[in-house]
Amino acid sequence: MERQERLIRSGLALASELSLEVVLQRIVELAADLTGARYGALGVLGPDGRISEFVTTGITDEQRAAIGDPPTGNGLLGLLIREARPLRIDRIEDHDACYGFPPNHPSMSSFLGAPITAHRHVFGNIYLTDKRDDVAFDQDDEQALVVLAAQAGIAIENARLYEEARTRQRWLEAVRQIATAILAGAQPNEALHVIARHARELIGVDLALVAVPHGSASLRVAVADGERAPELLGEVYPIAGSMSGEVVRTGEPIVVRDAAMDERAYQPIVRAGRIGPAVIVPLSSQGRAFGTLTAANVTGGPTFGDEEVRLLQAFADQAALALEYARAQQDVERLAVLEDRERIARELHDGVIQALFAVGMGLQGTALSAEDTEHGKQIEGAVAELDRVIRDLRNYIFGLRPGILADRQLDKALRSLVEEFQSKTGVVTIVEIDEEIASELSTIAGDIVQLTREALSNVGRHAEAATCRVSLRHRDGIAVLEVDDDGQGFDPATSHRGDGLTNLEQRAEALGGTTSITSAPAEGTTVRIELPV
Repeated sequence: MERQERLIRSGLALASELSLEVVLQRIVELAADLTGARYGALGVLGPDGRISEFVTTGITDEQRAAIGDPPTGNGLLGLLIREARPLRIDRIEDHDACYGFPPNHPSMSSFLGAPITAHRHVFGNIYLTDKRDDVAFDQDDEQALVVLAAQAGIAIENARLYEEARTRQRWLEAVRQIATAILAGAQPNEALHVIARHARELIGVDLALVAVPHGSASLRVAVADGERAPELLGEVYPIAGSMSGEVVRTGEPIVVRDAAMDERAYQPIVRAGRIGPAVIVPLSSQGRAFGTLTAANVTGGPTFGDEEVRLLQAFADQAALALEYARAQQDVERLAVLEDRERIARELHDGVIQALFAVGMGLQGTALSAEDTEHGKQIEGAVAELDRVIRDLRNYIFGLRPGILADRQLDKALRSLVEEFQSKTGVVTIVEIDEEIASELSTIAGDIVQLTREALSNVGRHAEAATCRVSLRHRDGIAVLEVDDDGQGFDPATSHRGDGLTNLEQRAEALGGTTSITSAPAEGTTVRIELPV
């Protein structure tokens, strides 16, 4: 009668708990107390049917650390997993399924186990060893454990429903905050960091990473949140041969129990983050994967199931939306700039140039009627200077109007610019353009054209060069634009820097790039501009 009352109290105690973590610990403690077991454990089964979480009682934290990694489901534990029915053994060491104990494991003799069923599926198993006041567990102990296991199944289901409700509420709040960040015009990295933080907290993992393209053959960790995030942020790794690369290629998630043991994992990243269990899902746009969102636990941490994969994929969809929205905003801003540039170009052409042309015509008439020959020559010189100013203005108008052509055909626009430069100056100019990188720079094509025009203008005015080379190529995720000549050169340390070079540096800096100028007297000049892709 006393045991029945204790079972009733146990059921009430379990029903009062709503935290799944607390429920699991309470189950194993009640089971050991009810049967008089010295040691108890509850093994939670993962999607692959192996133990993914191991809750114990009767063993100290120091003993668990000394034993090492928790069991995954071999020996007697595996027998109970396979057969899913109560199991009672008088002497563990005499059973055929016994593999023995690992080093530093306490000695154990008798064994009693029973499965826990929740929502018509086996959730896990209760394992009890070493009955305190007797040699072995008896039939009454087994029946009591079966009843407790049934109560545990109900309590676990209640706790799971409660956790699902809380998760749903937290998910809705996370979606609201993410949507607010995106619509508020947050920078892409800010929105991605909000997404990574919520993904890590909601799924309950040690680390969340967002990887985006870095050039054509690599991915870069753009956002890292959680365990060892500073060491991983900005890391670059290859697409080929990596798990993330496989996810990008197939568009399908990958779940691993231990990344350190998976040959597809990029081990420098794994070691830097001490990554064990991991799940990687794709970031996709218009049906094509371009990056990844990773959730990971440190070595020895819990593995991932279908629910975590589903939640992480939902966050990945939010991340892809944030990047697409940011890209759309940039396109809108770029179109606004293009419209403004078109307006300025139109005003310059229709107003300023026509006015200068009229002044030039008037001066030419004055020069023809001037009685003083010297004054006439001065006026003609002023007219020639006006002609030069008009040509320069037309060049800048062309720069203001790269139009959709330059945006979509940067290669063609640069070659056209070089042909125009060569015909006007007589400087033999070679063009070397990487078509792939020219395509990737299409969104800033107008700026690339203007940078090249500014550099060529300096060559035409000051270099006194016979030959020149314009190249656009790709190096380690960086676009490199170079304009070099074989002209007279100069000493950068002592020579006066004109507006042209200053404009180049400022324009490159506005694009997030850098400018370097290498020159020496009689050795020509190289202008090198590096821009992020």
